[in-house]
Amino acid sequence: MSRHRAVRTMNYDDEYDFDDVYGHSVEDDYCVSPGTDQIPEEDETMGDKPEGKGSYDEDYDPLKDSSNFQRPPLNPIDEARLNSCLEEMRNIVGETTPEHLMIDAVLRSDFNYEKALNDVLNSQSGKTTEPKSDIACRPKIFMIGGDEPNEGSVVTAPQEPQVTRMTFSTGNQTNSGFTPEKNSGMDVETESSNPACRDLGDSFASLDVKKSASQAKLDAGDSGSSNNTPKKAPFLLKTKLERLDVKKEYAKRQADGKDFINLVVIGHVDAGKSTLMGHVLYQLGFVNKRTMHKYEQESKKLGKASFAYAWVLDETEEERSRGVTMDVAQTRFQTNTKVVTLLDAPGHKDFIPNMITGAAQADCAILVVNATRGEFETGFDAGGQTREHAMLIRSLGVSQLMVAVNKMDTVDWSQLRYKEITTKLAAFLKQTGFKESDVSYVPCSGLSGENLCHAPKDTQLSKWYTGPTLAEGIDRFRSPDRMIDRAFRMCVGDIFKGMGSGFSVAGTIQAGSVQVGDRLVIMPQGDICNVKGIAIDEAPLSIAFAGDNAVLTITGSDMNNIGVGSILCDPMLPIKVTSRFRARVVIFNIDVPITKGFPVVLHYQSLNEPAHIHRLISQLNKSNGEILKKKPRCLTKNMNAVIELSLSRTVCLELHKDCKELGRIMLRYAGHTIAAGLVTEILDKPSSKTE
Repeated sequence: MSRHRAVRTMNYDDEYDFDDVYGHSVEDDYCVSPGTDQIPEEDETMGDKPEGKGSYDEDYDPLKDSSNFQRPPLNPIDEARLNSCLEEMRNIVGETTPEHLMIDAVLRSDFNYEKALNDVLNSQSGKTTEPKSDIACRPKIFMIGGDEPNEGSVVTAPQEPQVTRMTFSTGNQTNSGFTPEKNSGMDVETESSNPACRDLGDSFASLDVKKSASQAKLDAGDSGSSNNTPKKAPFLLKTKLERLDVKKEYAKRQADGKDFINLVVIGHVDAGKSTLMGHVLYQLGFVNKRTMHKYEQESKKLGKASFAYAWVLDETEEERSRGVTMDVAQTRFQTNTKVVTLLDAPGHKDFIPNMITGAAQADCAILVVNATRGEFETGFDAGGQTREHAMLIRSLGVSQLMVAVNKMDTVDWSQLRYKEITTKLAAFLKQTGFKESDVSYVPCSGLSGENLCHAPKDTQLSKWYTGPTLAEGIDRFRSPDRMIDRAFRMCVGDIFKGMGSGFSVAGTIQAGSVQVGDRLVIMPQGDICNVKGIAIDEAPLSIAFAGDNAVLTITGSDMNNIGVGSILCDPMLPIKVTSRFRARVVIFNIDVPITKGFPVVLHYQSLNEPAHIHRLISQLNKSNGEILKKKPRCLTKNMNAVIELSLSRTVCLELHKDCKELGRIMLRYAGHTIAAGLVTEILDKPSSKTE
């Protein structure tokens, strides 16, 4: 069982070991001799061609001179896409093509490196290229047509191959990138042990070998020319890649018979959340008796014997000494039909931002309430976290909820008390937006373990309750549809230095999939990185999908260039970056009306960023969304409105219609959540209208 906590106060300068980085992803530095570093002098007999050390350079080509070329100004997203395309192209053509020609080709092809590479190679048709790559990394090639070698035979590329033409065929383009066609009849194996070779293999991911009509004629002996002189057909290249088929791998996972869900546990402070779930883990066998006995003895020494099961999830010394959960604890367990990633959120009002971070990753939730007389009323009335937590998870898109009425043993398993609590909660949850069919209630006791994983044995409970246990209620949660066919998106929730080269980032994959060896871009920084390893629950994997809480080991980027809240995404389809956007919001109970210039704290996934209300666009009807008033002077509680938010620095956002998980925001002020909303428009530039 693994747990993971956000480490937001670590001084990475002290932890970062540069010795682990040197030797990895460092480009060769080529020396320049004094003889080759001379400035070319003009020769009267040879025109403007340069002369180096008294000899005429016959290979000089002024079109290859990129020394005076300046890159066009681009925004950070396009700059990252350009660098990614150039790196892919260099893996194939080496240093034989000037950089400015490749940049022009990339810009003309709208950052499609396949089209750009095809244009560069076509422009150099008939020339001999000598890629500067290791011989071990050169792919095996098929010679189609010609006299030697025999037709259809497989030969290894010579040390100086003569490439006359390569044909590219783009596969079906999806939101997650380019998918190569698989109907070619011949595959070529590539040495996969060399990292540079894997990069070269990735560059050929969308190459497709197809015989043209003229090629078929050549194979049949018809050259198509009047003099019947046989012509050598150009040979085509394709590598056999070790990339996994995303749909097949996801189908294998589903075939195992258990669905994956992310479950967050919420509720008022001292409701017994950690004790409840710690006891569930113990009864399911994910905590052994020896460990549990150790926790019991240690908690008794501190005078907190009742917190023994809570220590299963509350691992830090401060949490155990204070008796409250402070950060989101993460662990993994299985029930009869589910593989559950458990997120134990803090209940204290001072740690609401951490609770929002955990709830933003969840598919479903357990709301724990304290049945003790007076305690439920304290958490449910104004100022308690029961109401606020319920509104927060619904605003963050969680629609499935199970209410665990905990500590029922303190009221002698009273059915009357149980009905009183469920009646109040049912009315409130309906107003919050939960459907009655998506809400269930379970009476239980986290301390005694009654009705958690086994049918109740206490006759006071069993005589009136015949419903499911807590574990059975978890089994009834539905697993949502995962967006595995979308562009890759992963929000960074934690960063830490692991063993070996590179560093690790942890978070929930919101869309798409990632494989070992993939190249990603870190936004909004724009840095390119490579995925060296993937782990889920400390188990190494080759691929991870949307919905997984994964740890990625990445290389090729500086650890200081990424932060909590950064987004890892597909370099060909990066996430949008902005400092101003519009959102449709619902105003909660507030004491001070919201006006233009109102300061707030924007909560977005694991990111907390200061912002202010730049404009009040319109006030909307709650039921149908019609505009009631344009440019309202202020917004009060329970209003629906469209507002424009402005931030001091750029953040990554998605429209809610494109990605629900990355299109939801929360607004807080003075320690209270004042609004929740959906991103409706991303503004690249400040509005020019008069305000």
